[in-house]
Amino acid sequence: MPSFAAVFARTDSGWIAADADLAQSEQPEDVTDLLREAALEAPGDLVVLLVEDNDAWFGVVRVDGEDDPRVFVSDASAAQAAPGVLGELLLDLVTDGLEAKADGDPVGDPALLGDLGTAEERLMRLSDRAVPTDALDEIAQSAGFADELDALRV
Repeated sequence: MPSFAAVFARTDSGWIAADADLAQSEQPEDVTDLLREAALEAPGDLVVLLVEDNDAWFGVVRVDGEDDPRVFVSDASAAQAAPGVLGELLLDLVTDGLEAKADGDPVGDPALLGDLGTAEERLMRLSDRAVPTDALDEIAQSAGFADELDALRV
């Protein structure tokens, strides 16, 4: 699958979803702004961005209210080598030392989805073994927005 990005915002009545147009994003702050705008459209503070790129890697960005974004990228080297700036933008949001990571290693906060049903250990296994599309399907299923994800992929 080519690049795919979608935003999911939690509301009192469930999740709302929308395709995420990251083509105009030039700075990491642009990604965060996109998530904060989605939060304004929903009466909740939790927004999750799911990204996959050419079945090579996936990323998750989470924003809770005004907190700093939390990010997880399944494969730092694949994201860095990806065409365009999407991988670089997500990697720039990660604040731990990317230089110390070996090829294929995940980076970021693997605990960012713990309260949404994907524990740290499970996310690490998904980044290591799963095809990105399947990994995002499992994440969405655990969080309760699998139907919304499926609707966007049609």
